[in-house]
This record gives sequence, C-alpha cells and structure tokens, in this order.
Amino acid sequence: MPQKMTMTTKILIWMVCGLILGSLINAFASDVAFIQDYLVNGLFHVIGAMFISALKMLVVPLVTFSLICGVCGIGDVNTLGRVGLKAFLLFMLTTALAITLAITVAVLVGPGEGFDMGTVAHGEFSAPAAPPLTQVIIDLIPGNPVAAYANGNMLQIIFFTILFAICVLMVGEAGRPIAEGAERLNTVMMKVVTVVMHVAPIGVFALMAKTFSLQGLGMILPMISYFGVVAIVLLLHATGTLMLLLKLLGRVSPLVFLRKMRTVQVFAFSTSSSNATIPVTLRTVEKRLGVDNSTASFVVPFGATINMDGTAIMQGVATVFIANVYGIDLGISGYLTVIGMAVLASIGT
Repeated sequence: MPQKMTMTTKILIWMVCGLILGSLINAFASDVAFIQDYLVNGLFHVIGAMFISALKMLVVPLVTFSLICGVCGIGDVNTLGRVGLKAFLLFMLTTALAITLAITVAVLVGPGEGFDMGTVAHGEFSAPAAPPLTQVIIDLIPGNPVAAYANGNMLQIIFFTILFAICVLMVGEAGRPIAEGAERLNTVMMKVVTVVMHVAPIGVFALMAKTFSLQGLGMILPMISYFGVVAIVLLLHATGTLMLLLKLLGRVSPLVFLRKMRTVQVFAFSTSSSNATIPVTLRTVEKRLGVDNSTASFVVPFGATINMDGTAIMQGVATVFIANVYGIDLGISGYLTVIGMAVLASIGT
C-alpha cells in the first residue's frame, strides 16, 4: 500500500505551488483585471483571510485552557515558580544570543554599505512613540480582563490566567472541578485544532499565492543584502545556537527534534505568527516529542508570547543596516544598548 502523505508534506507542496502560481501571476498577469479582482483579491484573499481568522479563533481559548491545565497539572505553586523562572531565563538567554549573533554577522557582512538612497521612494512617516518600560510593566495587569480577552492582549491574558490557575490550586478541593472542566475543554479545543489543520494546506496555498501575486519575487531585490543577512542569522540561530542549547540542556538529538517539528516550522513560516502556531506546537510537542501535558500547556503559550528571537534578529540586523545606510558609527556602547532594548522590545511583539 502507498504510504499516506504527512501533513507536513502536504503543506510544503501546497506552499510551493502557491509561491509558483503567485510569481507567475505577478510576472505575466499583474495587469489582468479579472485575475486580480476575482482570483488574487477575491478567492485567494478570502481563503487566506478565513484561514488566518480560524487560527486566531483558536488562540485565546486554547491558551486559557492549556495554561490552566498546565498550572494545575504541575500541582504545586513552588514547582510552578521554578518552572516559570527557568523558562523565563531561558527565553531571555536565547533572545539575547539571537540579537548578539545578528549584530555580529551584520557588522561582518555590512548590509546597507553603498546603498543608494536615490532608489528609494520618499514619503512621510511618523513612528508612534514607544511606551516607557514602566508603562509596559503596568500594562501587564489587565484593568479589565474581559477587554483583554476581547482585544487578544496575550500578555494580559497570560497574566490573568496564570493568576487564576494559581488560585484554583490554592483553594484545594473546591478548585478541582474547575481544573477538571478546563482539562475537558482543552481536549475539545485540541480536537478543534485537528479539524482546522485539515484545511491548512489550502489556507497556506492561498496565503502564498496572494502574497507573491501582489509582490512577486522582485519584492526582495531592492533590499537583498538586508533580507539575506536576516535569513543567514535566522538559519545560524535555529540550527546552531538553539540546537546547541537543546543538546546541552535538553539532552535531545537536534536531528530528531527538527524532524519531528517540521510541521510546526512550515506552519510558522507560512503564517508568520507565533501565536497562530500555538495550537500546532502544542499538539506536536505532546504527541510527537512526548513532552508532559502540564509542562507543554504552560511553557508553549508563555514562550510564544515573550520569546521572540526572530523579532530580535530582525531588529539587530535592521539597526546595523540603517546605521550603514546613513553612515552612523554606533560603537560598542551603542550595540550593547541595542541588545538590551531589543530583548525588552521583543517581548510580546
């Protein structure tokens, strides 16, 4: 009997097909009104937007129920504190290593050197003022939990849910029905994830087809040096830094890990959203890697919100790129400041 095609393979095939079709449309039919109106901005847009909405629909209830299950499954507030602290420190370490690697590679390669600003279209842009660190800390606590859930503010949702779950533990037997109910609801949500995953290849195809229909492969050419350095650093960090930490701290074979996490990696690439990938990540680490449900349910949503290594890498390379374009010498102190600020800025973005 022929071997059944895995979901990872299906998603990869449909993703490549979407990329090819989108690039062909951009190259040969970018001015055909019927294709643009009814295919690119019609069918592709509708399917892709519905798929992203379906993923976002899963995130808040899944994070809520999985965090309650994770906290209650750990069973002890002191143990929870140790797990949470270790996870937080590891996340901050990987983010700091990510941006340090990004700046180091960018300084060596020199993206942006000799960049001709005359090739760039000039326009007016006003960047919003970044909130001070004190306000970021204050905003961790939701003044209105219902509003936090309605707006999808993940940091506030995580804070409130963890606090609620800890209190469920503290009340003992009175909280057991709540913990058991959350576990049943979490099981139902995982089934919803499975249902949504059945249409993932089509959703990924539509997203890739629309993106490359509108932009084409030429969208990266004006800034190829920047994108190239970002891609190199992402690859080095994913296959080097993180795999070394995985081997040293987790005693897990990097090759086995990468093979079993292929679906998550493809999914994250196609959706460009760590939060949207939470359902797939949870299912994969539990079913394929054998991670304990209580640990996975706590660490995965937590990490997807604050462990933004890719964001840190992008910020690090962008800083060096812009400095080279405008001939600014940041110096060691400037780079150290960028590292510290990027670690903080990457949390929850």
